[in-house]
Amino acid sequence: MPVPRPPATPSFTTVVAVVGACVLGLIGWRLGGEPARPVAALSPPVFTGVAPGADDPLVVHVVGMVANPGLVAVPAGARVADAVIAAGGMLPGASTGAINLASPVVDGQQIVIGSAAAAGPVSGEEPRVAINEATVDELESLPGVGPVLAARIAAYRQEHGPFRDVEDLLAVTGIGERMLASLRDLVRVP
Repeated sequence: MPVPRPPATPSFTTVVAVVGACVLGLIGWRLGGEPARPVAALSPPVFTGVAPGADDPLVVHVVGMVANPGLVAVPAGARVADAVIAAGGMLPGASTGAINLASPVVDGQQIVIGSAAAAGPVSGEEPRVAINEATVDELESLPGVGPVLAARIAAYRQEHGPFRDVEDLLAVTGIGERMLASLRDLVRVP
């Protein structure tokens, strides 16, 4: 009859390695966790059904008249002004008349910094909305343009570049010949 063997026990080296890894992990966690990553390296968000933690950075999309438009990460509790600074600050000629720089930032928010030219009239002309520079709010001021269509115009402009002619608005879903005719004298391409 065979003699039963006692169960195998981990070697001293294995125990030391596991304990060492745990201690190093604990030290790293206590010192602030993983190192900061640039926003561009963030993986696409995945809905997990769990709300982000209060200390997680907020990721916002800053576009328009800023030095470095794109995604920026700001700490929880940041204001719109902080996000603009994180995007390199405003360019000369930028206007903040349509945006509240003191507003709290919301994760996933888009912040559009327009130009002063979009807000004012061209010498001797009636005020027109500059479709390449107008904020979503400014686009909504046009007759027949609500929040959805204004967002489509801004998204098309962001994806395809500036409009070269007012007629290019026909490429935006929801704008047909009739709508274009009502907008033609109210918008301009600088």
